[in-house]
Formats: sequence, C-alpha cells, structure tokens
Amino acid sequence: MIHITKSFGPERYLVSSNPYIKSGITMQLSRFSDYTLRVLFYVATHTDRLSTLSEIATFYDISIEHLRKVVHALGKRGYLSTFRGKKGGICLARPPEQINIGEVVAHSEGTSPLVDCNSQPCRLAGQCTLQGALARAQQAFFDTLKEYTLADLLRSDSMQANLITRTNS
Repeated sequence: MIHITKSFGPERYLVSSNPYIKSGITMQLSRFSDYTLRVLFYVATHTDRLSTLSEIATFYDISIEHLRKVVHALGKRGYLSTFRGKKGGICLARPPEQINIGEVVAHSEGTSPLVDCNSQPCRLAGQCTLQGALARAQQAFFDTLKEYTLADLLRSDSMQANLITRTNS
C-alpha cells in the first residue's frame, strides 16, 4: 500500500510504501497532485449527487481557487464531468475502476526529470550516472502507482467512512 504523509513544508508530501518512513529518500507529490487525488476521492464517494467546489474546499479546508485549477485539469483530461449553473457541480466522468492513479499523478506532476541537469553548467556533465539512476527511480515510482485504480484506493472501509461521515456531520 502507498502511504502519503505531509513533509517539509506545506507543498510537499512524502510517498512511501513503508508507513514508518518519516524522512530520508522518498518521492514527493506536489500540492497540485495532492489536491487532484483528494478531489477524485471525494467525488468517487459521493456518487448520489453532483459535488461542488465549495463543499470540497470546506471538507478539506483548502482554497477554492486551487480547486478550480485542479478540477479544470481533471475535466480536461476526462476524469471529471463538470456542469455549470446554479445546480451545477462535478462528478466522475468514468467509473473508479477505469481511473488509473499512475496516469493521474503523471498528468498532475508532469514528466520533468527529478534533477534538471541542463539548468546550469555542471562539472559532471557527460560522465554523471545520477541522472539515469534518478530517471529509473522516477519511472519505478510511476510504474508502482500505475498498479492502482481509484477503486483500489477506495476499498478501505475506514477511508470511505471518513470521507462520508465528515460530510454528513
């Protein structure tokens, strides 16, 4: 199972398969990816109606402006259907079994290398093996996430209960 824990400031999250890892070498998700996954989790557990940005923002205590950008990107990629107007809202555009977490995170994180070796001159250019090792590590990260669908991550009864009961209270 993948565990995501907040780390080193408000915008980064540690992703690890070990729940006891609190620091060290780990992959990190951006705030945008975190919010992307939160929106999908929320909408997937509220299938009886359209969800609104304001209720999701309130539920997670996050900025509605950030959510607008996230929802726009999710709609553009075909993960969400969006409906405008007074009775508008959002819902999943496809079943949770057809939403691959690795693809979602790859879209939200982008494919930038972990280290940009071209941003400034480097004495190791042409001889460094770090860039290749990091590229393989990044690929392994995405490959692991590709093993999961949204439905897989929502199979936890405690996660679903938390997403539903916090809304109804």
